Parts: sequence; structure tokens; C-alpha cells
Amino acid sequence: MKRKYRLRDRDDFLRTRQEGKCWGHRLIVLCALPNSLGYSRFGFAASKRIGTAVVRNRARRRMREVVRLKWSAIRPGWDVVLIARPALVQATYGELSEAIGGLLQRAGLWILEANPPQKSE
Repeated sequence: MKRKYRLRDRDDFLRTRQEGKCWGHRLIVLCALPNSLGYSRFGFAASKRIGTAVVRNRARRRMREVVRLKWSAIRPGWDVVLIARPALVQATYGELSEAIGGLLQRAGLWILEANPPQKSE
């Protein structure tokens, strides 16, 4: 994910958490706040409750990769913070991707149709 699309300042994280609206899932929490930019920015957080530094970094990398792959379907103009919960450590990539997609839909940040057509066999 390019640097300009990442939230990096502590103040941006705090403002998004305090002034934005939050949605929860058993794996992650998503907080979103509109910004005045023409693109969305994402921040990823994992507290020490998650585990050691290695585990926290892996959790952030996994969340970042899911967002990177879903980038074209995410509505621009938002600051979003994704916060890992302890259950994320045990979750598969598919579960994580589904959780983030569901939270983006609930937050109204998903611009593609909710149920894409199924492949017929």
C-alpha cells in the first residue's frame, strides 16, 4: 500500500477513533471518518493484547494485504482505522477477508454490489 494511502500520525488515529463511527466484528474493529481528500487512507493497529511484536506485525500485514486487494472497491474520501482483536491471530486469511469486506459494507464504504453474480457450472 502506498505511503499516501496510510494513516501514520497518532493524531489521525485518535481523531478517527474518537470522532468517527465504529463497527465491530469478532476479528477486528473498523472506525471510519470522512476526510477532505480525494482518496481514502487506512491505518492498522494491533495492541499488546494480541501478542508479541512478531504476532502484532503479522496481524497488521495481513490486514494491510486484504485492504490492498480490495482497494478498487473501497469508496474514496475516508480515513479508516482497522484494529485487530485477539481472535484475528487464529483466523484464516479467508475469514479475515470476509470480516473486512463485511465491515466495509456495513460502514457504507463498499462501492461494488454487495452480492456479485455467482459462477454457473
